[in-house]
Amino acid sequence: MLNNRRQEAWAASAFTILELIYHSGVRSVRNSHGNALIGLLLNIAQTLMLVGVFYMMYWLGGWRPTGIRGDFMLYLMTGVFLYMSHVKAIGAVFGAEGPTSAMMKHAPMNTIVAIGAAALGELYVQILSVAVVLFIYHAAWQPLVIHDPLGCILMMLLAWFSGVAVGTIFLAAKPWAPKFVGLIQQIYTRVNMFASGKMFVANALPGIMLPYFAWNPLFHIIDQARGFAFLNYSPHYTSLIYPVAVTAACLLFGLMAEFYTRRRASLSWGAKT
Repeated sequence: MLNNRRQEAWAASAFTILELIYHSGVRSVRNSHGNALIGLLLNIAQTLMLVGVFYMMYWLGGWRPTGIRGDFMLYLMTGVFLYMSHVKAIGAVFGAEGPTSAMMKHAPMNTIVAIGAAALGELYVQILSVAVVLFIYHAAWQPLVIHDPLGCILMMLLAWFSGVAVGTIFLAAKPWAPKFVGLIQQIYTRVNMFASGKMFVANALPGIMLPYFAWNPLFHIIDQARGFAFLNYSPHYTSLIYPVAVTAACLLFGLMAEFYTRRRASLSWGAKT
């Protein structure tokens, strides 16, 4: 009897936490704009603008992606979508409620719920944005052909999850030095504009250049995603094991650091953020 009661209590607690994450996720989606639909449209417009900027850069410069034969726009979108999923997840988790937030006074709210809600809310927005952009391209431009759609979806989820892991580290460090950590987060985002490899593929890079990009898990994820998207591209210099291992390590370190920060948080820290 006691064992059954514990299982029922655990199940009820899990359901309560999931419900809390859901409602907090809806709140985090609405934080960007009072109207959720307008917030989604703004994210779609930002994605389209980034794709358009890179398309114009390639067109005006007369460049063409080497190492891949296929849909040029799909080549651009695989890089932009995964980059956006990664950096947006970092920004969402970095901006989540911290241990000194007023929301933490309301049980059973805690920082883990806030992180999960911010991450899932951003994933929802990114998936909808990608689906809308791909549908517009398929319906208005030309039929879209993806060699392995499931593999591309998994790569997008991995890019998002790696962003959540990195964002957790930044969130844990933010209460100690908000401005400095915010600056580091912005630098990381700007560096990934180039270091993510969304403008080229690993197979076409000279061997001397690979070490400058191989440290970045997002570089491996985008290159592997293009291997799933295009039939005639097989990544030889990137792997899936590396970004998965780095993501797991970053998430473990971030959660440990967040627990350490939460135990030592002071309400006076709220004046610094």
